[in-house]
Formats: sequence, structure tokens, C-alpha cells
Amino acid sequence: MITVVSGLPRSGTSLVMQMLAAGGHPILTDQVRQADPDNPRGYLEYEPVKALERDQSWLVQAERQAIKVVSPLLTKLPGQFQYQVIFLRRDLDEILRSQDQMLQRRGQPAGPSADLMKSHFERHLKSLEDWLAKQSNFQVLYCCHADLIRNPRITAEQIAAFLACNLDVNSMQGVVDPTLHRQRTTG
Repeated sequence: MITVVSGLPRSGTSLVMQMLAAGGHPILTDQVRQADPDNPRGYLEYEPVKALERDQSWLVQAERQAIKVVSPLLTKLPGQFQYQVIFLRRDLDEILRSQDQMLQRRGQPAGPSADLMKSHFERHLKSLEDWLAKQSNFQVLYCCHADLIRNPRITAEQIAAFLACNLDVNSMQGVVDPTLHRQRTTG
């Protein structure tokens, strides 16, 4: 069994990885991507994930651990493993603002228009949810980012129950810092 934390980029996957680590769940990370102003507590990524389509040999190292896999790569996970996926859902407007701010901070050009990206993300998420529902080796817990920020204890309890392991829920909820939720949807 491999625990996978997934979602669109900027959806809160790093936060859930931090929660899992604090709760006592082993995580697979290499610290290649360091903390920065966009993610001051770190990304908790594992560099080989980026080459998942070409090389899956490293996945044996991920058994009984949690890894972060962005949503476009979920369909590249090989069928010989069982996966427990914690999938983060976040308001798409918040994600797009967060991505834009990150690009600006890095001095990179803006990407496609927000409307175009939002439409793309909506299609991607619908297609992915349909695909996940058909996979017998994937169990999925969908977590709402806004609910996680509002009441981290409930989300921590849901994650612990989903993974069916004894996690330190108090430590998990203690990781959540609402001041780091900087791209809030108003209204």
C-alpha cells in the first residue's frame, strides 16, 4: 500500500504531507525543492515523481509511506500497487491567484488566462475523478482545502480513519496555520 497525497498544484498537498509527518506517518521526500516564500514550510516532494511516466522503479521505496503526486501524474502510477489517495480540492480561483503570485515572485511570465486555465482544470478534474472511480487499486479520500483550514481536527480525523492507522491527530491539526492561506476567496 502506498499513500498518495494529490491535487492540482497549489491545492494544499504540501500541508497534508506536513500533517502526515507530524501525525507519525512516514513520508518519502528528498528535500530537493526547498522552502521558499510561496511555501515557507517546504514542499515535501520526491524528485523521481516528476519522471513517473518514464521510471517507476523507485515506487517500491514508497510502500507504507506517503508521497506527493500532482494530479496530472496519478494516471501514470503502475497497476501493481494499491494506493490510498488523499486528494485535495481547492477553489480554482484561489489556485489560479496563488499560481500567478508565485510566477510574479519568481519573475516568470504570466501563464494562460485565468478563464482558460480554470476551464482546463475543470475538465482535468472531471476526467480524473471518472478515471479514479474505475480503478480497483485506488481508494480515494477527497478533502476540501477550505474545510481543512476552518477545522483541521475534523480533516485530521478523517485522514487517520481513511488510512486506518493510529496517527497523532493533535499534532496533525497543530500544523495548520490559517495565516498561510493567503489567496482566500471572498464571499
